[in-house]
Amino acid sequence: MSKWRERLNEYDDEHRHMLEGGSISQLFLSYSLSFSNPVFVGIVYGIMINMTLLLPIFYEGNSNSEDPMEILQKWINQSVIILLLCAFLGAISTIISSLIRRPPIRLEKRRRYLYPLPFIGFLITTITIIFSTPEELKILGYFILIAPGPLYIQISYAPRWRMIERIDRDLDPFEGMKKTIYREINNDELSEQNFNELENVIEELDS
Repeated sequence: MSKWRERLNEYDDEHRHMLEGGSISQLFLSYSLSFSNPVFVGIVYGIMINMTLLLPIFYEGNSNSEDPMEILQKWINQSVIILLLCAFLGAISTIISSLIRRPPIRLEKRRRYLYPLPFIGFLITTITIIFSTPEELKILGYFILIAPGPLYIQISYAPRWRMIERIDRDLDPFEGMKKTIYREINNDELSEQNFNELENVIEELDS
């Protein structure tokens, strides 16, 4: 077992839950911290994108009577660009999380907005590849397809990885942090908070 996993019991349930992350974070963090670096996570996301674009690109090339090797070369060139972009954004996220030192944002209640985006982007990109569409639509499709991965790394995974990496080196993961966790406010707590604020306003008016 990794050293950082053994030390998770030192923290309260909320912080332990935050550090463990969701299913995707746990999948990457099941490997060593060197291989689960945000840069490599970005590369994995880039590989997934490239694999989904293989068939549309070959379909387009075949429709244009292009040589299979030319189509493959086009796909490889595009794949390298996407991989480098995702890796670069992962590295930027690592640097930003080290400088800003903020806690990770858990995405359980936000995944319904974030997770469909790659599929929407893939659909738009496929349509733009197969059919004659404006170049702006193709750019939009690629943006929606690529953006969710780096966004997830930026707001959730990179801050979590930074804290876990510090735990693994026997350092304080919360050093220099103004806030150590983003607490979710449920509806009951929000209603109670609003009720208390209303009571305070009424008391001030009566006094």
